[in-house]
Amino acid sequence: MREFIVEADGGSRGNPGPAGYGAVVTDAATGEILAEEAEYLGVVTNNVAEYRGLLAGLRAAHALDPTATVRVRMDSKLVVEQMSGRWKIKHPDMKPLATQSRSIFPPDQVTYEWIPREQNKHADRLANEAMDAGAKGEPWSPPASRAAAAVAAGSRAAGAARVGAAAPRSEQRLETVDEQQPSSAGAETPDEQQPSSAPGWGSAPDLGAPATFVLLRHGETPLTPQKRFSGSGGTNPSLSEAGREQARRVAEALARRGTIQTILASPLTRTRETAGVVAARLGLDVTIEDGLRETDFGAWEGLTFGEVRDRYPDDLNAWLADPEAHPTGGGESFAETAARLAVTRDKLIAAYAGRTVLLVTHVTPIKTLIRLALGAPPESLFRMELSAASLSAVAYYADGNASVRLFNDTSHLRP
Repeated sequence: MREFIVEADGGSRGNPGPAGYGAVVTDAATGEILAEEAEYLGVVTNNVAEYRGLLAGLRAAHALDPTATVRVRMDSKLVVEQMSGRWKIKHPDMKPLATQSRSIFPPDQVTYEWIPREQNKHADRLANEAMDAGAKGEPWSPPASRAAAAVAAGSRAAGAARVGAAAPRSEQRLETVDEQQPSSAGAETPDEQQPSSAPGWGSAPDLGAPATFVLLRHGETPLTPQKRFSGSGGTNPSLSEAGREQARRVAEALARRGTIQTILASPLTRTRETAGVVAARLGLDVTIEDGLRETDFGAWEGLTFGEVRDRYPDDLNAWLADPEAHPTGGGESFAETAARLAVTRDKLIAAYAGRTVLLVTHVTPIKTLIRLALGAPPESLFRMELSAASLSAVAYYADGNASVRLFNDTSHLRP
């Protein structure tokens, strides 16, 4: 049976920050380099980048020979121990990546080995090349001359000689303490317990002050009671009178809590108007964040669900079944929305650590942030009810864990 060696690495310049991964597949018997993979990931954490490198390496090996055995070598103790089953996987962003990685080969065909960083220079260099390319707005591609020389040499030593002069590692590599806890049957580690919540969405002192995002859906527009698709590609409606009254009520509720320190809003009119009412009551300014905009629903903008079902039944069924599917007319898929929101979330967590921030946004962004915090599957978006002018809240801790504190609270709208 053929045997491959997969060496993978990932890094983030900021953690979270601009990130990338690299992966190399070699023939264990000959040392021949069979595949190189690298990609710029945008803003994610170092640990997520490591997992993405593993996933890319395993996929490349599977494409070469799905019956082969694979020896994975990485300098991430976290990934090696978690994939070997000795440590728990608790971070919601890493669980699906680990699940995908395990699904590529049968478990008995893959083993994991930790190696020192200096023995992982090839994958490390590819990850840095991807990050450098991403910083220039360019895609990564393997230099043909390097690949040809490595294959011609036909040995691992030749490949190692070519990477020996790789640039020193420049990104931060932080594997959080709570993510490194060994698994123990029946035991509950501190960060798995429900954090105590202080009044006003306060922090749990034993985990440090989180970045707390209070998620406010905008008030009603004329389209809201009719349940029409209203995304970022439609008529950009303003608040109705009912929506303005809802904004006033939520502003009073937030003023009573007294915890909001910063306000960010989607660029669309309805969110800017809602945020403006709240900001005037709290004495704060509004910062526009484009990443908080609603999904673009393409040709469905302004239509009811029933009208879409009648006019575009096949497209609607595909959209409901597959997060990668697009609305008719080139709108945004749920997968694309989730990727955009994950980048925005990571950027804001880094910028507002220890602060309580009001994000005035829309149905899909709020549901997506809740879904990602819970590690729930994409289809959970269809199982959440989110009312106009409702409040939800998620706290994000320095160890990478998230705590959903509130969802779809409309108590402030009652007389």
